[in-house]
Order: sequence, then C-alpha cells, then structure tokens
Amino acid sequence: MAFAISTVTLINLLFIAAGIGICGLCFLQITSSTHLRREVRRYFQVFFGVIILYIATHLARELMNGLPGAGVRAALLTVTFAEMLAAGFMAFMMSMLILSVLRPEKHGKPLQIVLIALLGLHLLLLIVGQTRGLIYDFDAANVYHRGPAYLLSNLCPMVMLVIDAVLMLRHGRKIDRRVATAFWVYLIAPIVAIVIQGFTYGLQLIIFATVGAAVYMFSVIIRDLNTRYEKQQAESSRLETELSLATRIQADMLPNIFPAYPEREEFDIFASMNPAKEVGGDFYDFFFVDDDHLGIVIADVSGKGVPAALFMMISKILAQNYAMTGRSPKEVLEAVNAQICTNNREEMFVTMWLGLLDLNTGRLVAANAGHEYPVVKPADGSFALVKDKHGFVVGGMPGLKYKEYELQLDPGAKLFLYTDGVAEATDAADELFGTDRMVDALRSAENEAPKEIVQAVDRAVADFVKDAPQFDDLTMLCLHYKGKQTKPDGNGA
Repeated sequence: MAFAISTVTLINLLFIAAGIGICGLCFLQITSSTHLRREVRRYFQVFFGVIILYIATHLARELMNGLPGAGVRAALLTVTFAEMLAAGFMAFMMSMLILSVLRPEKHGKPLQIVLIALLGLHLLLLIVGQTRGLIYDFDAANVYHRGPAYLLSNLCPMVMLVIDAVLMLRHGRKIDRRVATAFWVYLIAPIVAIVIQGFTYGLQLIIFATVGAAVYMFSVIIRDLNTRYEKQQAESSRLETELSLATRIQADMLPNIFPAYPEREEFDIFASMNPAKEVGGDFYDFFFVDDDHLGIVIADVSGKGVPAALFMMISKILAQNYAMTGRSPKEVLEAVNAQICTNNREEMFVTMWLGLLDLNTGRLVAANAGHEYPVVKPADGSFALVKDKHGFVVGGMPGLKYKEYELQLDPGAKLFLYTDGVAEATDAADELFGTDRMVDALRSAENEAPKEIVQAVDRAVADFVKDAPQFDDLTMLCLHYKGKQTKPDGNGA
C-alpha cells in the first residue's frame, strides 16, 4: 500500500520540526549565557523546555495518528494529554513572567494564587476529559478527533492570557516599550490562533503563533538584558577607572618618597598603607612644623571604601594645618574635633595619634584620640607597648578635651605606630594576629632600619593570615631617632 501524506500535514510536520530546532537553539543560548541573572536564565530554560515538550508531543501525535495497535492508542492518549497540559503550562509561565516584571503591588499574591488554581483546574479538566472523551478521542483506527467539549482544553489558558492582557493594560507603562510590545505579541498571537483553531482543522496555527511569538519575545528581552549588561559593564569600567585614579590620588596624599628627608641626619622614618579596598580610611603623615620639630600622625577612619577615604583626606588636611599653626598635640586634636563635629551628618569618626618630636632633645609630646597604643624601643632595650591614656575619638562629640603626655627618645630609640588592621588581622580560623605577635615581629627586626622593621611586621601578618581575605586597612609607621650627629671636629652637626 502506497504511503501518502497531505500537503497540510507535511507543512505541519516540517514547521513542528523547525520549531523544536529553533526552541532548542534558544535553550542552548540561554544555558550558555553567563551574564544573565539566575532567575531569568531559569525562567527561560523552563519556558522553552515546556514549548519543546509541547511541540514534540504534538509531532509525536501527528506521526502516530492513524497507526493501528493498542500500544499506539495508549501512546496517543499519553502524548495528547502531555501536549494539552504543556499548553496550559506555557500560558502559566507567561503569566508568571508578566506578573514578576510588572509587580502589581497588592494584587501580586492573590493573582499568583488565581493562576495556580487555574493551572490546577486545567489539569483536572484534562483528566476528566480524557476519561470520558469530552475533549479529544481516538476512533477504532486510532485517528484523532476533537470531543464535544474541546474548547474546555483552552479555557484556563485563555483566562490566563486575558489576565495577562488586563495586567499589561493597567501596568504596562512601567516597563520598556519594546519589551511591552513583545509581551503583547505573545499574548495576542496565541489568542487569535486558539479562536481560529477552535472552528477549523488544518494548519496548526497555535504552533506557528506560539513558536514565533515566543522567539520574538525572547529575542527582545535578551536584547534588552544585553543592553543593560553592556551599560552596567561600561559603568563598572568607569567606576574601576575612577577608583584606580582615587587610589593613586590617595597614595599621593600620603608621604611616599623614602628616604623622606635624606638631608636630615637626626632621624630615619618609613611608613606604609595597604587598603582593604581600592581606597582606605587609614592614613599616616609626618611633616616639619619648624626646623627642629617633626609632626607625626597616624589615624583610622570609621568605615571602609570611598566614604572613609574622603573623610580621611579631610581629617589629614585639618590635622596638618592646625599642627602647622604651632598648636600643641592636644590643641590640634581639639581643633580638628570641633571642625569635624560642625558638619558631620553621617556621624563618622576617626581615631588619631598625634605627636610632636623635638629633634634636638628627643622629647616627644603626644596625644591619643582612641587610637592603638604606640610601641617604643629604648636605645638600650626592646620594643614594648606604651599604654598611654586614650581620649575619645575625633568626631565623636563636640567640646572634647584631650590630654598630652611625654616620651623621651634617646639617640637610638625607635617608635612604631600602627592601626587596628595590624593587630586585628584574622586568619581562616578567625584567630586574631594580636599585639603580642606584632611585638614579637618587631623584636625580631629591632636592630634593622625602619623600612625593614615595617616589612618584617607586614611579612608576619601575611604569614599568619595566609589566604584569608583582608578585612581592614593595614597601616604602619616606624621612626628611628638618631639625635644630633657630632662631626669629627667635635662641633654639633
């Protein structure tokens, strides 16, 4: 017996096969897209997976339609049930997408419940319809026939699409016009196809409409997401460039040329600042108040990143400017605190240690505003913490008074200052580096120059934390006081 196939059936089969291929390619593109948000990728994977299931079951029904055998009949019933159930799932997925994009405030949750109920009703109608042949049936020759209540198979999907249309009419202006147009195409095309197919046999218009509208909607949404991603990348690149520039500006704000004063033989000094982010809130500074007095500052601003960096620059400039007027360390801290408290809506603060060293005598006058204890090595001893009295942080409240204290640095003495990022450096087991380990590291290099001392502590911290991330800025400063140098003729330098 010769095999015959009608032109309409051939067109249906070819388009169905093409539809599976197109939807499969879309599925692969979604899966391979690395910049899509997880929820967007997951939605489209499920969406096109359901479309492929719908088309594949329809193709299987077309190929088996009219073939003899009880097994074929069971298979036809199964694939037809899956086909119509997939059609309901497609409408449900579309409704959930529109609901998630439009977010109609108080109606969101109730509509989700309604949509789930409609999907459940759709399943129930298919089960009842299959057992009684109301929606579809197969005759003795296994040829497909629509049942008297065939339109019930489209009832719930149609209601879902109507809900989608109402949502678009009420809230569609919230979204991009191209995306809204793509939604409308997907909503209208299946509705028109369902209405026409309800009264005619022949070309499977619902397949044409579903695949075409789905691919168009997908292309528009993906193009919109890609455009947003490109803008985000451009913005990210701009921010990275600006942060890189901010890092260089901040580094240039701190003394960073060493040896700092090679013409001065009374002292040697070295400092480093390693921010936890691109820019940090720690800072150090040293400067001559006059020919015989060296100002030394180390500070730690509350917070991290750009806000802390901006606050750090303000604090540094204020501290240096007030120190250059001849004020004592306590007076400088009081003046800086008063200035910062004048306009500090963000309630930021800074811990600060400030000292003024007389290079002729080694007399160091200092004041501490909530900062870490300094570490001093006498000329004939080892490094040890100096537990000075802390004042309150700068910027904490107006009208604060600070106290000064004195340290005598004899020739050969060394001073080490640091921020809490050193002592509070944490390893993978959440154990702190601590001041004891810091002092041990200082003592291991106490006979070295300031640069080597700072590097020794830095290595000790790195060896301790290993691969654990850096959570705080690490800032250190070391000064070696040498005193006035005596020339061979016995006169002072």
